[in-house]
Amino acid sequence: MVHSYLSTNGGSPGKPKICAVSYLNTAPLVWGLLHGPQKDAADVEFAVPSECARRVVEGEADLGIVPVIEMDRHGLTPVSSLCIACRGAVRSILLFTRKPWDEIGTLAADAGSRTSVELARIVLRERFGAAPRVAAMPPDLSRMLAEADAALLIGDAALAVEPEVSGLEWLDLGQAWLELTGLPMVFAVWAGRSPEATEGLEALLEGSFSYGWASLDAIIKSEAESRGFSRELVAGYFERNVVFRMGAAERAGLEAYLAAARGLDGAERAARGIADDDAERSRRAVPQR
Repeated sequence: MVHSYLSTNGGSPGKPKICAVSYLNTAPLVWGLLHGPQKDAADVEFAVPSECARRVVEGEADLGIVPVIEMDRHGLTPVSSLCIACRGAVRSILLFTRKPWDEIGTLAADAGSRTSVELARIVLRERFGAAPRVAAMPPDLSRMLAEADAALLIGDAALAVEPEVSGLEWLDLGQAWLELTGLPMVFAVWAGRSPEATEGLEALLEGSFSYGWASLDAIIKSEAESRGFSRELVAGYFERNVVFRMGAAERAGLEAYLAAARGLDGAERAARGIADDDAERSRRAVPQR
């Protein structure tokens, strides 16, 4: 897909390096950095969520939109209350199956967002008692389901599918999480390695989002055209599905999710009889985890 507003700048001395997610859902967050008063205040580059996290963790970026599971695992510092969240159906995190849910033994996953992969595992375990083996695959639904019992699509790849006409059983994982816990789901936040590394950047992020939210009509028009989506889909996505501000309910949802993910890892280690160091090496070796 064509990302009209997505550009990669070379590094500039004195400017913070920011890695933003390339999916549609971040457009209001970064609009000011690309088109508003905050333009040229930072070097902005784009990647999928897991790659954003890697760049922040390894010091290639000062700040990034990172999956909350990576924020937790690497002890990253949140910056501002801006986030990517939902309070029910999110539309862009979809789980499909060709088998009964409780018989799923293999899950093909778009590894772009590790938070969503863990969310799929939590929902499958808690709701259906399934604990599938996860395999990272490109986000092609037909190919994924040819090799696995279920498939997880994330971001623009999920938005490009009309699940109601797919002929498959499917779940919107934002809605599934709400039904499981009664809480919102937080997928990603702005975060950096330390308060010192991100000092003074909160105002920049808030200014960019304020400009973007005030420019929502322009964003909808631009993003629909560049990504090949209808304006109705993009407008509905921003106005009904995605939540950009973390309030008390979102914080409670985030804490519940992280506790569940930590429990999932602990249960997996206990079941396999492996040590923490082994689990960490395994996690690093498998991109989808």
